[in-house]
Formats: sequence, C-alpha cells, structure tokens
Amino acid sequence: MTTLLRRVAPAATLALLAMLASPVFAQQPDKISITTGGTGGVYYPLGGGMANVLSKSVPGLQVTAEVTGGSVDNLKLIGSGKSEVGFAMVDAAHDAAQGLDKFKGNKVPAKTLMVLYPNRMQVVTLEGTGINTLADLKGKRVSTGSPGSGVEVMTLRVLEAMGIDPKKDIKQERLGAAESVNAIKDRKIDAFFWVGGVPTAALTDLAATPGIKMKLIDHAEVVDAMNKKYGPLYVKATIAPGSYAGQDKPVSNIDVWNILVATDKMSDKMAYDIVKTLFEKKADLVAVHKEAENIDLKNQAITTPLPFHPGAKKYLEEKGIKIQ
Repeated sequence: MTTLLRRVAPAATLALLAMLASPVFAQQPDKISITTGGTGGVYYPLGGGMANVLSKSVPGLQVTAEVTGGSVDNLKLIGSGKSEVGFAMVDAAHDAAQGLDKFKGNKVPAKTLMVLYPNRMQVVTLEGTGINTLADLKGKRVSTGSPGSGVEVMTLRVLEAMGIDPKKDIKQERLGAAESVNAIKDRKIDAFFWVGGVPTAALTDLAATPGIKMKLIDHAEVVDAMNKKYGPLYVKATIAPGSYAGQDKPVSNIDVWNILVATDKMSDKMAYDIVKTLFEKKADLVAVHKEAENIDLKNQAITTPLPFHPGAKKYLEEKGIKIQ
C-alpha cells in the first residue's frame, strides 16, 4: 500500500462509519401493506390510491396494496401479524372481534382507523334467466362470493333469511366480482352476489357488454331478519337509477359500512399520520373512486365493532369528533 493510500484509507473508513451512524442514512423506511380485495372490486383500486398517497405524503413510510379474498382474509392476516392495515366490512369485523363464525376461537385484536363508505349488496343476474326475486334463485347456479370475503359472509346471511340452503337449494359457486362477471357472460352461472361500492368496475363492464342486459334484484326485505339475528349491522338502502348502463329504475338493497382497520401493535404516531393524511388527501382518493366522497368526518361517529386506535382517536378528537 502506498503512503497516500495509507493516509486515505483510514479517513475514508471513518467517513463511511460516520455516515452509517447518522440518523438519515441508518433509518430504514417503515414498510406496511394494505390488504384489500379482488381486482374487480373497489377495495383494491381505493387501497392502491391510499398506498400511493401515504407513500408520497408521510416521510419514511412505504405502503403497498395487496390483492386478497376480502374482509375475512384481511382480518385474519392482521390477526396473524402478516398485514398492518386492511379493509373490512363491519359484519366481518364484528365476528373477528367476538371470535365467531369464520373466526371461531380466534379473536382478532384489531383497531379501527376510520369509517370509510357504505358497501352496497348487489344481486346480479341477466334478462332471460327467469330470476326476478330472491326466491327465484332456488335451483339456479349462483356465486355467493369468493372464499375469505365479506361478500360470502353477508350472502349466506341473506340466503338464510330467505330460507334458502346454499348446499341444497342452489348450485353454489364461490367467485369474486371479476370471476363472476366472466362466468355469467359465459352462461356458467345464472346470478351472483357482490358487496362493494357503486359503481363497481366489473359490473360496469358487464352492463356495457353488447348483447347482454344486466339486471339487479331487489333484496332489502330481509334486513330486519338479518339484524334480529346478527345485530344492527345492516341498513335498507337504494341503488339509484343510472348507476349502471341500462338500469332505469331504483333497486332496493342492503348496505353495510366499510372500515379501515389496523393491527393493535401499530404505533400511535403511525395511526395518527395515516388517518390525518387520508383525510387531508381525500380529493386524491376521490379521483381514484367516487365512493371516497363518503369518507367524511361526520361518518366517524358511526358505530364500529372494533375500538378506534388511540392514534386515530387523537386525530378525530382534534377535529371535534367525539369517539365513544
């Protein structure tokens, strides 16, 4: 080694060590995932929008959106420590908190970050199937939602309220929105259930398909029976005319609220930063999907089966929202 190198090498080593020790260089970004749903629904694109906004706006945070089966999968992933944030319907969240049904014996200690928007049940068929009411589903090929989805949970409760046994009275398929649309186009099923925002991209595609007349079936009549058994989780609502191509009249339906949930191990600061950012960047989320218009401070007082995360609660209370 030359005299010059002997002089330079120790200095370079010291400089490198100093750089590694500096907070800016040593700090690795926090990486979290938002678990969403299938690609044909609303959870996935809206979750992608959230991930993009958070990654750009919260220093030191990198967020990705992950495709999943939906609410049940998301809650289970949070419970097992494999996800930090996820979308969930409040009925699935209720079961997770109590250790019921799909979560039997395995309570999920998740926390609510924010109330999002009402998920709208949509019972979809085509003209020519002979299906005009829920009772007409008997004997038909029907998709009840993908495994691990909140759609499946809610669908089975609707069928139960109607006295329809999915194992005996219908030919049951278990498909997500995009898969259901492909199957009904190919006449492999006669109808399917979907629970998501309006419009849902996959249904918009179906309604616009030449040679096909999509039809939504009224089903709000079973709300009272469902709430009597499962608690006040469901709301009678209406899907407005024109929500999809060719839909010329209102459809009575059932709504269930969506919430954004987090692991109970998330720091108060991260929860606070996530909620603050998503409210402040709401316009960016609306640009992704119009259901984000319903992400409103006044809706945060809606009862959620999971307690609010302390960090989320702090932000909401700063905005004058009283959380129980």
